[in-house]
Amino acid sequence: MGFDIYDVNKYAPKQMVAVPLILLFLALGLLGFNWLSTGMPVTPGIDFAGGTAVTVMTDDSVEDIEAYFAGFPLTSVGEGLNGGKYIRFGPMSDDEYQNLVEKVNDRYSDPKIDQIGEAFGEALQQQALLALIFSFIGMAIVVFLAFRDVVPSIAVVLSALSDIAITAAIMDIVGIQLTLATTAALLMLIGYSVDSDILLTTRLLKRQGKLDEKLAGAYRTGIIMTTTTIAAIAAMFAVTAFGQVEVIAQIAAVLLIGLFVDLMNTWVLNAGILKGYLLQKNGRRA
Repeated sequence: MGFDIYDVNKYAPKQMVAVPLILLFLALGLLGFNWLSTGMPVTPGIDFAGGTAVTVMTDDSVEDIEAYFAGFPLTSVGEGLNGGKYIRFGPMSDDEYQNLVEKVNDRYSDPKIDQIGEAFGEALQQQALLALIFSFIGMAIVVFLAFRDVVPSIAVVLSALSDIAITAAIMDIVGIQLTLATTAALLMLIGYSVDSDILLTTRLLKRQGKLDEKLAGAYRTGIIMTTTTIAAIAAMFAVTAFGQVEVIAQIAAVLLIGLFVDLMNTWVLNAGILKGYLLQKNGRRA
């Protein structure tokens, strides 16, 4: 099949869970440090931090724009189609904002100026956090009701938590900001994670047969599902990045990172926990 590079039955359970757990603790440490330093686990975008976004049609280079707005809290300049530029500024006072509007109108014709206040950004932060919390609570309830077994249910929840934490840490490292779009991608990632974890758990708990055979069969099915999804999202990322559709490209980038992380957490961390649990359970029966 071409997927036998990693033998899911080759390693002992303790070996399988060691590396994913170390990465999870490192990710949580990085996110915690960022939270204490900045108030957010991942660098917030304009949606959460507040600020001003200006969209203009111009042939000015990025360097020209940065020089022109040197006196303002410029955070980034994005390039769009047909000479479009998407210019982001951090939070500023009312006087600074009025000066910015005048400076934009002096140089550019028909600019689009959008402002998000800090208070509104903080409200969005709280709503996004609640959405993540309720998603995890709902997912945990469904998993416990489905399997009615503590250890496999905890393994699914831990795997999903690890997916979100490690993906968020990688976002911070590579410079992907936390926005409404990337928050939606993280919520979607919970669904992808639970899907693969439930496939694995159902195969091992519900089907008859030898543990090694069930684990190998679940791995082959799951890896095909996930790699197919990765290929589709990679194509979406390539098209939207080339076409400079920034929001969709951000969502695709986060999902790509998260799906690769999920391969590790499902078929190394979760598989290791379940394998150890079932070996111990079968040993007690014997």
